[in-house]
Amino acid sequence: MGRRTAWWRVAVVGIVLGAVAGAPGSPGFAASASPSTSPPASPSASASPSSSATASSYAFAEDAPSVTGAADTADAEILEPGTTYRSSLPSDGKVYYRLRLDGTSTVYVAATAVPPTDAAVTPTEGVRVSVQDSDGRSCSAADTASIGAGRSPRPLTVWGVRQLSPNRSLCQGAGTYYVVVERVLRTESTPGDWDLELAPVLEPRLRKAGSTSAPEAWDSATPSPPAGTAVRVRGGGGFSSSTALEQGVWRDDVRPGQTLFYEVPVDWGQQVYATADLSSASGGGAGGGFVPGGVNLALYNPVRGLVDATSISYNGSQKSGALAALPPVGYDNRYAVSDRVNGMRFAGAYYLVVHLAARVGEEFGDGPFGLVLRVRVKGEATAGPGYAGQSEPSGIFQVGLLGRSSGAAGQADSSGGDGDGSGGDAGMKLVAVGGIGAGTVVLVVLGVWVLVGRRRAAGV
Repeated sequence: MGRRTAWWRVAVVGIVLGAVAGAPGSPGFAASASPSTSPPASPSASASPSSSATASSYAFAEDAPSVTGAADTADAEILEPGTTYRSSLPSDGKVYYRLRLDGTSTVYVAATAVPPTDAAVTPTEGVRVSVQDSDGRSCSAADTASIGAGRSPRPLTVWGVRQLSPNRSLCQGAGTYYVVVERVLRTESTPGDWDLELAPVLEPRLRKAGSTSAPEAWDSATPSPPAGTAVRVRGGGGFSSSTALEQGVWRDDVRPGQTLFYEVPVDWGQQVYATADLSSASGGGAGGGFVPGGVNLALYNPVRGLVDATSISYNGSQKSGALAALPPVGYDNRYAVSDRVNGMRFAGAYYLVVHLAARVGEEFGDGPFGLVLRVRVKGEATAGPGYAGQSEPSGIFQVGLLGRSSGAAGQADSSGGDGDGSGGDAGMKLVAVGGIGAGTVVLVVLGVWVLVGRRRAAGV
């Protein structure tokens, strides 16, 4: 009896200590929760095996099912909104995927094409996507992205949409639709497939119909970037592994040919602004090297649609680039002509993507080069438009308490004031949640201990 009781005591102590050690706020958890203390892992560490001859540097979504793009619509495989897929894109010809859509939802499909890291590419070549109905009519203008002046292999993301709107006549009914993806303007590039990630998203209709015209006026003044001491972070290697940031100043390192991904929560009624500063090369550019489009900074919305981008040439001296002033997030922005306005159509995680051209390494060495991001989220959050159903994936158009604190580096200042990027409030929220969880485990274990002791004393 005594030995059995001692065994139970040891077991309980072990379980309780394990629960506390795994709770947020404990030393073991804090090391993994803080972006400034996590080890600098390679952004491609979580990438699946590449279908290309050379592995890509992009981190694809974990456990993404594979689909094969068909050469015609008859053999097109189905894509389900809310699921991210892995595929490949051939050098020539179109590939088709199938959608089954209702007549009440808007559906977006983002396609991220990833050339091999050693591929020879030209500035004008790229990728195009469109969504078509069963009669071959495009539901919206095809979206195209190109490599750019940097001539550097990098992930290229485009988006297609079937948008329900009283202003449109095509593609409004339920039925079969097709996603069409193709390479464009390929002339001197290396033959062979590019890897491809597909992310279809469903946006439900509104409970109550509103305006069908874009806002006529908004605050277009360029805000001042946040100041203060930069906090160390490590950018992710893909959309699904992007590093969460909020308002503040953030410090990272980037190597030539590398693409880093970050996400910023932006709520309804809020504006986001960002700048990227690249440090000088150790040689100071004394060799006279010059790389057009050496640094690329882009902002994508929650469904991975491009909102704005800027390209910076690099000569070895420190350089800075900034996104244009963007409107507050609003549902009616989708009716605007400008991409910078209509892309700001819903709340959620907005993605900052930074690419350093491989040619920078040829001119100025392998680095790493210092990268500083200054992020501002301006304005008070407002109520959303009121959806009549659930999005797929669920919650993609929401910015909630857990979304702000789970893995986020810092805490947004909705009033637009300077943020110091300390992340203290987010950390305290995590500690509180962890404390509740650990306390629950302790009570359950103690209850089992008492029950077993009573049963043994009764001779059961």
